[in-house]
Order: sequence, then structure tokens, then C-alpha cells
Amino acid sequence: MIDTTGIDVADADNTVELTDADLAYPGNNHRALPWWVYVIAFLVVDIVAVGLLQWSVWTVEPLRGFGGFISKMWTSGDFQFLLNLLILGIIYFVLTMLINRFWVASPVFLSIVGFCAVAERFKVSVRYETIKPSDLNFLKADAGNMTSFIPTGAGRIFATAAMFFLTMVVIAYSMGKRDGRRRLFDYGGRESVGADRRHRHLCITARVVLIVIPALFLGLFTAGLATTGSWANNLAQRFGDSPKLWDSVWDAQSNGTLIGFERFINPKVMDEPANYSEKTMKQIARKYAKAANEMNEDRASNMEDSTVIMVLSESYSDPTRVPGLKLNKDPMPNIRRIKQGTTSGLMLSAGYGGGTANMEFMSMTGLTMANFDASLSSPYQQLVPKLKWAPTFNQLWNGGKNSQAFHPYESSMYSRAENYRKFNFQHFWTLNEPDVIAHQGKLDSSPYVKDSDAYQSLLEKIDTSKSQFLSVLTMQNHMNYDNWYANNEFQASSATGQPLGIDETTQIQTYAKGVEYTDQATQAFLAQLDNINKPITVIFYGDHLPGIYASASQDSNNSVKLHETDYFIWSNKASSSHGTKLPASTTAITSPNYFMAQAAEHMNAKVSPYLAFLTMMHDKVPAMEPPVVNEIQSWSRIPSGQALYLDKNGNRFDITKADEETQELMKDYKLIQYDISAGKGYLKNTKFMTLPEPDADGDAKIEELPEPGVKNTGEVPAPDESAAASESAAAKGSGKDSAKGSETKGAAAKAAAKSSAKAAGE
Repeated sequence: MIDTTGIDVADADNTVELTDADLAYPGNNHRALPWWVYVIAFLVVDIVAVGLLQWSVWTVEPLRGFGGFISKMWTSGDFQFLLNLLILGIIYFVLTMLINRFWVASPVFLSIVGFCAVAERFKVSVRYETIKPSDLNFLKADAGNMTSFIPTGAGRIFATAAMFFLTMVVIAYSMGKRDGRRRLFDYGGRESVGADRRHRHLCITARVVLIVIPALFLGLFTAGLATTGSWANNLAQRFGDSPKLWDSVWDAQSNGTLIGFERFINPKVMDEPANYSEKTMKQIARKYAKAANEMNEDRASNMEDSTVIMVLSESYSDPTRVPGLKLNKDPMPNIRRIKQGTTSGLMLSAGYGGGTANMEFMSMTGLTMANFDASLSSPYQQLVPKLKWAPTFNQLWNGGKNSQAFHPYESSMYSRAENYRKFNFQHFWTLNEPDVIAHQGKLDSSPYVKDSDAYQSLLEKIDTSKSQFLSVLTMQNHMNYDNWYANNEFQASSATGQPLGIDETTQIQTYAKGVEYTDQATQAFLAQLDNINKPITVIFYGDHLPGIYASASQDSNNSVKLHETDYFIWSNKASSSHGTKLPASTTAITSPNYFMAQAAEHMNAKVSPYLAFLTMMHDKVPAMEPPVVNEIQSWSRIPSGQALYLDKNGNRFDITKADEETQELMKDYKLIQYDISAGKGYLKNTKFMTLPEPDADGDAKIEELPEPGVKNTGEVPAPDESAAASESAAAKGSGKDSAKGSETKGAAAKAAAKSSAKAAGE
């Protein structure tokens, strides 16, 4: 007879302990397996888990991809496989300690990993992009549409996953039957009445420690992985981790799917300014609303009455400005002439040979990479997906409803497809569905869509019945420059007597020919815009220099020269700003965060408080970027060094020694940027981003927040209400004196209302 405690009452000296595991594996009389069996099984399961996650991002030849992921430990000295094995192993270990049954925890762990791997593979197949932490919000917001991400042929994957799961269960069950150890820590309970209490407490303590310490390590590692200079970031680098944030799939293939996911969980954006608060941000909104109203008194046009086109020309710059380089022919005579007749200058770029999306981000938001922490390498992937409020300049055109973007390449690069939806672009035309760009022609053997076709795709979407914001990101001059063009007459040589390398010469000559094609296509593009009877303004800029100048980059004194690209702001004949050329004292040098403020100045257009701030900031600090170096810099920031600030002559200056007004503007910039990117978004509920709207008299003013302690106009009794109160008082009084007194009070109330309204509105 056996009672409910699991003790054989008939034979108390020979008790038989029944546990949950006995029910799971009935009839098990085997001895416990030796410890080395668990170690080997643990390693096998952990390696299989890493393999599953790598399979999810290698849609072609996954076994070969996983083999290369392991073999590069001895071929190139990169140990990302071991790093992923370590982090997944910790997760596996913690789960095992929680469940306390090895042969139960193992299939559960592999099932979780397998589910994640299948979901990852589906997203990579459909969008060529890995799962990000921000995607988990999708489960709450739009879980019903999850089936739309299941690709064709998914049935085979589901069948394989089901077979894999069943195989795991069978193997685990079989091993569990042969293992006499039911729990890893068996410290007694109802099933073991005679268990030693001290032993029980020791086992509980050991198990808690073995859960808490690894979990703590995992949490701290994940929290610090994306922070430059942290112990976690340094540890990952020792294993060979090298982020490739422009392409999340490549990053996962190179550094591991798990590490690629973890690096997006907690990126450090920027330090909180000391005086950040709602009160401070309202003071800033009030300050620059006043500045905007003062600026707008002298400006005649409204920006949203014109169509604005922003052209990011891939790797575009003047190769004749590269130190020590000679070309036999000018590759950009047309744009050189255009720059001479319109607002133009040089743009300080944050990248060399890469970093396109960072310049794009700055030009779209007005924020600067110089204010962000060095850990924030790619705002498009590390920051934007997390933002609840993402104000961008295209939203000035009907909240973004009248904005479209064009990029003749993959929509997944830098997570642009998701980000452009968040920016409220109505269409993003790329090589991928659903919005496939119309023209995709190429030049000779170049693998990229030519600029003339990118321009033509945009031209066909111009609607003369309304004003629009249109953005085009070209691809023609993207690296690598492998002698693509037939009959290339360009010849590159050294101006220093030190000959160029063969590869360098070929790349420069190919690039120069591409610049010439861009020069011709851009001239034709502007000519077509001139024929449109609609005010149109174009902001054209190169994002960075190509990383092909090996000779020039050897001299650190060339750093600024190798980070200066060309830009211009141009208006067509239908625009009142046609032929405008702002003085070189305000345009000779700039950085992409200022483009929209400069365009407003070029158009003589009224500004929002934010654009007023950027206009004032540009006047004091014409260009700013993070530290720059003469090496290809497209996916990581320089962890040390000073941000670069240039004056109106393009010379470096020490921002800490700037005048008081400049220092105040810089402090305000950091507060504004923090509020938008990492703070509470207090500015969202103000008019800080709003362009002025004309009132009944035709005047356009930004409503300013009232000073602290001053009532809003709406809190003051309306004049008719005051008059009514006065009439009521007069009716209760007697004679003309009472009526006269009431009229006097009514007049006083009106005057008070007018005074309060003036204080609040001006």
C-alpha cells in the first residue's frame, strides 16, 4: 500500500520514492548517468542551437554558411562562433536550472530556438532583414497579419520543423528513461519526508546561485553590448565581433544571429543633459517660437507652397579636390556651373567610403551625429525603430501625406522600408514590392541603376496640382568601381610624384566616369524641372567620398578634405527664388543637419521654431560632425576623439572656447536632440515643429507658449461675457451711476483680456 506522500506504508524500512519524473519515465530502474554525458549532451544541444539560428539567415547553402562560420576561427582568427555558443549556452543553462530536469529542458530549449529560427528565416526570405527587438511590438499591434510574412513554400519548413521537434522529444525521452537521475538538484519535499534539512537548504541555495549569476551576466552583457567602450563591447570585439549595421542579414551571418539581435536591444543614444525637464523644453519652445516669428516678419513665402526635392547622390564629390590627384578632364563641368549660379558650397560628411544612411538621417531630421554617443553607429537601425515620435521634414507637407521617396536598390538596407513608414512617407519606390521603382536601366557593366533612370522615376511622380516633398537616393556611384564603363577616357595620375597603385588608378578612373554621367543626368533633370509650371526647389548633395583614395588617405592632414562633398540648393523658373544665390559667408560650408533650414532661407520661406533654431545654429557653427578619419567608416563610430566643428571659412575651431551665445545654442541643441531621441518627447505637444499658418489678416505667426504664471488667453473671460456680467450688475443696481459703474468694470475686463492675450500671444 502506498500513501499520497509516496512512502510504502507496508514496508517503512524499504520506502519507495515516487516523483513526477517517475510518472514521466515509468519503470525506470537505471543508475544516474555520469557527469561527462551531461557535458557532451549540453555542448551538442548548444551547437545545434547555434546552427539553427545561423540556418535562419543563410537561405542559400546554409550548411556551407555554418561551416564557414565555424572554420573562420582558424582561417581568419575570428571567434564569433564561440561567442554565440557562450551566450546561447548561458540561456540554455539558466533554463535547465529553472526546470531542474536536463532531459526536459533540452527539448524545450531547442523548441524555443527552433521557433525563433523559423520566424527569422521567414523574415529574411520575405524582407531580407533580420528580426529586431522593435519587431516584438508587432506581436501586440498587428499580430493578426503575421501570416502575411509566411513565404511561399513554407509548408516544407513547417514539416521539417515538426519532424525535428518530434525527433528531439523521442531522443530526450529515451535518454531520460536510461538516466536514473530525476532532478539535477533533488533536495526532497513531499516525496522525500526524511530528507536532511541542511542538505535541502544547500541545494536550494546552489540552484538559486546557478540561476542568478549567469542570468545577471547575460543581462549585463546584453545591456552593454552596443555601448562603445563597455566591458561587454570589448569582450565581443575580442571574439572578433565586427558590426555590419547597414545590412542586418550580413551582420547576422558574420557575427552570429543572436549577437546581431542583442546589439539592438539597448544601444546608448546620448547622455541626458543636466537640466532636462518639461519646464526646460517649454522654455526652449517659447524661445524659438519668438525667434521664428521675428524671422518670419522678413520672409514672404511659405515653404509648403513649393515642391521640395532632396537628392542624395551616392558617393558624389569633386575628385579634382582630392589632395595629390590629377585628372586629364573635368568630370563635373555642369554641376560646377550650376553651383556658381545658385546657393552652394561644401558639405562636411561624417563618413568616408560609407555611412550613407547617417547623412540621410541628419538631412531628414535636423539632428546631428555629433551629439549622439559614439555607441550609436546607425540611427536608422539602432534608434528609429524604437522612437515613438519621429519628426522629419517631409511631414511639413501635409503630415507626410504628400511625400514620396525613391531608392533604386533593396528596401531593406538600413531598415529603410520600416523607417520610411514611420516617417509617414506615402510611397517608398525601390527594387522590391510593393512599390517597385519604374526605371531600372544600368550603364555598361555597372551593377547599379543609373542616375538618369532614378531621376526619371521621380519626375513621373511630380503632381503639379499640389506641393510635395520628394526624396531620391541614387546608387550609380556606389562602390566597388571595377572598370565598368566602356570607352572610359579618364586618366588619373599622382600630382606628388609618388605613383598611384594599379587598383587605385582603375577605381578612380571608373569613379570619375560615373561622376561625369551624374553631372550630365543632373543637368538634364534640372532642365526638365525648369519646364514644369510649379515652384520646385532641389537640395542636391553627395553623402561621402568613395573610399578609393589610398594615397591621399595616408596623410592624416587630409582628413577634412576627404570628408567634404558638394551640395547646392536650386529653384526652377516657376519659383520666386529662381536664380537666388545666398552669400558664401553663409553657404561655403555646411553639414546635412542644416539643409532644410538653408532651403527655407534660400526660398525666403517662413520657418518653424525648430527651423529657426537650426538657422541660428548654422550661423554660429556652420558644420559639425563626429570625429573623422581617413579610413572606410560605414558601420562603426570612432570611440574616442573630439567632434569636428568648422567655422565659416571651413577651419576647425574649439567649441569649448566659443562665445556665450554659441555655447547656449549648443546646450539647447543637445536638449532638443535628447528630447526627440531618448527623452520624454515634451516638444511634441508644442508648436516647435509646426510651420506658421496665415490668420484672417494674412499674417503668419507661431503661437508662443505663455510665460510661467501668465494665463492663456482662453482662461480670461471673453469681452461679451464681461459685458453681460456688467449688464446684470446694472440691472440689479439703480440709476445711471450704477449702469456707468458697470460699464467701467466691463471696460476694465476688456482691457485685462486684451493685455493677457497680448502677453500670451506675443
